[in-house]
Amino acid sequence: MVNKQKILIVDDDNNIAELISLYLTKECFETMIVNDGESALTAAKSFEPNLMLLDLMLPGIDGYQVCREIRTGSSLPIIMLSAKGEVFDKVLGLELGADDYMEKPFDSKELVARVKAVLRRYKPVIAAPASDAKCAEYPDLVINQTNYSVLYMGKTVEMPPKELELLYYLAASPNQVFTREQLLDQIWGYEYVGDTRTVDVHIKRLREKINDHEKWRIATIWGVGYKFEVRT
Repeated sequence: MVNKQKILIVDDDNNIAELISLYLTKECFETMIVNDGESALTAAKSFEPNLMLLDLMLPGIDGYQVCREIRTGSSLPIIMLSAKGEVFDKVLGLELGADDYMEKPFDSKELVARVKAVLRRYKPVIAAPASDAKCAEYPDLVINQTNYSVLYMGKTVEMPPKELELLYYLAASPNQVFTREQLLDQIWGYEYVGDTRTVDVHIKRLREKINDHEKWRIATIWGVGYKFEVRT
């Protein structure tokens, strides 16, 4: 019997949380509801969810702080939920490590679709044949999209799924320039409703985790986009 994937729902409005739980339960997910930030941090460890739906406006510790604390030691996929639709709020959420951001009110079908999309990106492929492995290797850097791991300077670097996919996509085509629009389409998909600043935010987070190397770097092509530059 296949174990159900678990979704942790964090929202101080229990009516909304119960409604979300109903949608996800119908799609064969196991859910747990908590109504504040402290409970969310506790449940993230005890419930061991596959994904967290995180409201931003919570009593006590708000959603931004919850996301920040989880990202210090976990790559748990997080979709932020908020009535705040300003670009600043979305960018801040992404900078703190969220994998996606949805505005309230949202369509139930879209919510379920985004949950499934993020889980698909996050779920590693188990025991894939070596010939099918998606791996980019450079001096002091190994990016493996088959098992979703990054080894940098001999140490494992924790990354949310989209950060890793963006890094792999660039590194798999060294010295090729990609526009922000191309990267947004390839990594987030055509159904993603966002802007190109999403790409900039994720590049910034990658650079904070992986410094330029004498043999390679993530280079900005001003006015165009980015490339994984390999030096001889």
